[in-house]
Amino acid sequence: MLSQYIHAFALFFALLNPFLMSIYMLGLIRNLDFKVFSKALIQGAVIALLVFVLFAWGGEAIFNEYLQVRFEAFQIFGGLIFLVIGYRYVFEGADTIGLTRGAPEHVAGTIAMPFMIGPGTISAAVVTGMQVPMIGAVAVIGFTLFLTCSLLILMKFAHDNLRTKHSKYIDRYVDIVGRMSALLVGTIAIDMIIRGIVGVVETIPQ
Repeated sequence: MLSQYIHAFALFFALLNPFLMSIYMLGLIRNLDFKVFSKALIQGAVIALLVFVLFAWGGEAIFNEYLQVRFEAFQIFGGLIFLVIGYRYVFEGADTIGLTRGAPEHVAGTIAMPFMIGPGTISAAVVTGMQVPMIGAVAVIGFTLFLTCSLLILMKFAHDNLRTKHSKYIDRYVDIVGRMSALLVGTIAIDMIIRGIVGVVETIPQ
């Protein structure tokens, strides 16, 4: 039972991945005030939590009964998106991620989607809801979002206080950690695609 919780946490944390997310959000980290960034990040995490809990509770029924699509198709699509992101980042670096712009009052929604809420993380929420009890799924999702936000706020603090004296080290961090994280995301993307294809094949009448 414990292994299921560990697997669910590892999957969610790898997809949210605050180290890679800090690269995606580099424009926000550089341009927003610390308090504004922290408040928007927490609000975005609350929005993401509500969405993830909904999909963890509804499971595949949301796709099959209400959206009239296969959950496996959603997995494949999410895998393809993460695969493209991972591929471009590994070979082209941080310049592939455009700066996110917008008024401060809209930043929370921007952070929630697409940085936190996406095909990959929604698929992970569905899988988590299927593997562990609902209370456990909420706990895993909430803890992962809390840890992700804490690390991102810490990175924002470090960026604001170290960028003048140690800018070359920050740039090196962005490049090395970003590429390493992209390799992990790409691997998870391939696994999502494979799971989706296997799920479709299993539904084909023999």
